[in-house]
Amino acid sequence: MAEQKRKWGDRKDGIWLKDIPAMNRIMPTLMPNRADNEAHISVDIDAEPLNAYLAKLNEGRTDDKYTFFHLISAAIGKAFILRPKMNRFIVGSKMYQRKKVTVGFTVKKKFNDHAEEALAFFTYDPKETLESYHDKIMAQIHLTKSDVEKDTSTDAMDVITKLPQWMITGIVKFVLWLDKHGWAPQFLVGSDPNHAAIFLSNLGSIGLPGGYHHLVNWGTNSCFIVVGKKYMKQDFDKNGNPRVHEVIPLGITLDERIADGYYYSGTVALVQELLEHPELLEMPADTPVEYAIRK
Repeated sequence: MAEQKRKWGDRKDGIWLKDIPAMNRIMPTLMPNRADNEAHISVDIDAEPLNAYLAKLNEGRTDDKYTFFHLISAAIGKAFILRPKMNRFIVGSKMYQRKKVTVGFTVKKKFNDHAEEALAFFTYDPKETLESYHDKIMAQIHLTKSDVEKDTSTDAMDVITKLPQWMITGIVKFVLWLDKHGWAPQFLVGSDPNHAAIFLSNLGSIGLPGGYHHLVNWGTNSCFIVVGKKYMKQDFDKNGNPRVHEVIPLGITLDERIADGYYYSGTVALVQELLEHPELLEMPADTPVEYAIRK
């Protein structure tokens, strides 16, 4: 799809939405801070179909195996492609449609207390498949874990933090002003997950249960998702029979101003459908999927 021509009021990363309902137009003025407008959604994903699918995908593989994180993040990326209101953000008093679906997360270079963290950031393309996404994410992880190249945002912070505190304060205030107008340079924000459509945190990989993460006023991120550690859950199946099964908790934090609860519910239902039938992720991301809100 050809990129729309930039018009007055647009940003390099988003298109200013002028023709939107009055409530969406006035809310950013009434409640201007993203961090004051958080909505939280908790979802438990049934791990059984994912376990079976991962066993099939990883048969014969020794390196770069597929994981729950690949499947879950791919499903979320596809949901953002198919449900574009999820890919909006608010800066100042304006709402924007982000031009691309982008994914960001932090990578621990080594699992010890003293190891550094690096930033991973990439685009989830409309024609993305699970295979291409897996290869893209593994290449990014290998790069961030290496000492060959740092992400540009971390490089910039390393330089700035060597300056006197009064200079750091001045630079940060100036960069905040630039960011508010969409003018922050790419070497500062180009790999910053706070400027991604989807900010992910895989707490399950370090043995922590599910939870929520706050949004921040810096950047443009409107959706932060925490993937927690698998656990055994007792509940009832669709026929009302008691069961104990393995689930993966997702803690979703959203900017409530970009859409309404019904739209969020539909997005969650789509993610659940994709993860109950993960073979759907093998098709291009913009391939439609039938789903229904679960009551």
